[in-house]
Amino acid sequence: MFVFDPKINKDCAAHRKALRKILPDGLTLVSGGVEVARNNDVNYVFRQTSDFLYLAGVPEPNYFLMLDPKGGRDTLFIPRVDAHHRVWLGHVPDVTETRRTYGIGDVRYTDELPAVLKKARSRYRAVYADGGALRRLRPHLKGLKPRPGLLDDALQVLRAVKTQGEIELMRRANDISREGHVAVMKTARPGMREYELQAEFERTCTRLGLRHQGYPPIVAAGKNGAVLHYHHNNQVIKKGDLLLIDAGGECGGYSADITRTFPVGGRFSRRQRDIYAVVLEAQKQCIDRARPGVLSGDLHYHSMRVLADGLKDLGFLKGPTDDLVYGGAVRLFYPHGLTHMLGLDVHDSLGGRKRQVPCPPHIRVRFNARLEAGFAITMEPGVYFNPALFNDSALRKKYRGQIDFKKAESFYDFGGVRIEDDIVVRPSGPPLNLTSVPKEIDDVEAACGY
Repeated sequence: MFVFDPKINKDCAAHRKALRKILPDGLTLVSGGVEVARNNDVNYVFRQTSDFLYLAGVPEPNYFLMLDPKGGRDTLFIPRVDAHHRVWLGHVPDVTETRRTYGIGDVRYTDELPAVLKKARSRYRAVYADGGALRRLRPHLKGLKPRPGLLDDALQVLRAVKTQGEIELMRRANDISREGHVAVMKTARPGMREYELQAEFERTCTRLGLRHQGYPPIVAAGKNGAVLHYHHNNQVIKKGDLLLIDAGGECGGYSADITRTFPVGGRFSRRQRDIYAVVLEAQKQCIDRARPGVLSGDLHYHSMRVLADGLKDLGFLKGPTDDLVYGGAVRLFYPHGLTHMLGLDVHDSLGGRKRQVPCPPHIRVRFNARLEAGFAITMEPGVYFNPALFNDSALRKKYRGQIDFKKAESFYDFGGVRIEDDIVVRPSGPPLNLTSVPKEIDDVEAACGY
């Protein structure tokens, strides 16, 4: 459950107003999520759809929201429940309490929705409805042309630029996630299982008020750190391993997304320090370059150049940096993108179709948009030694003159290094960094507390 306050309600009201301005000529219908059965009469933990959170702030299932621009009102529809329901699940807010909690003046029960639609639809020719609303309400939308694509794009456009209230929720998620990451650094010992450190992170977040994670944590020791979305979290941690943890709590629906890599044992070895320093330098340079007007794809290109130069200095790559980047050799060490949008989804709105810029072949990232003030994005370069790439016969043949494969093979036990912060683009100057988890080498070693 979220902690509600007038600031959240005020933000949601502003979001609805902005959406009505973009889509003034039709009814807008947005459906809240529904619970999903896990087995028998047990459901998965419910998480509200992000668009509904953005517009209404309601974390509970089975709600609807209707925006009626010509009628001049927003209406929230809540489920009508009986006494039997309350026996099993406890108190359910009624219309009056819901109106007071969420700050929406017109609140009705969902069984009233068909009659309200029948009256309102006569003023319009189009309905901007999401997929859930169309599936569940189509019989009551006769005479209206569905425009789900326009609704989705409008929400993508709006959600890309964060308000101060949204940034504060993300800051809170980052601050508490920081405590979780530091707790893991202090707790990690050889002989533990990865899931014990996952539990430590989640315990810390829960104790400090974040009951939900933005995504399942990745806790990868040793060679597992080379698997980008490693999910088993069950292996024994060995002395001398690097531990890569990618984890972020969720506050009011807004997620942190933080990755740190640290030595189990408290001190980086020489080779760990060398790779870590290369990744950290790439991240710091790219954070500083994240200004309005800069293409996110250009930031990724810069990160590839910094990593390629660093890996050349360490003897893994050979040849001109341009050739290593344009030809793709550096991608064997760095096979993912530098950045993505962040917000109500850990991989958040891409900003709408008009913001997307075609990506050059040598960059090849999904997110390529011109940065704007208010964009919240991650910065997460990495270097990995994954046998699935380095043992590929076609890739070995293609890059045999540019990569020292024998040297790379000697790092298969190393895993990988990723360092990830969450930043917000400012109108001018360097971005706001929401993440304060230690990342300088001396600070990381101090946080490990050995």
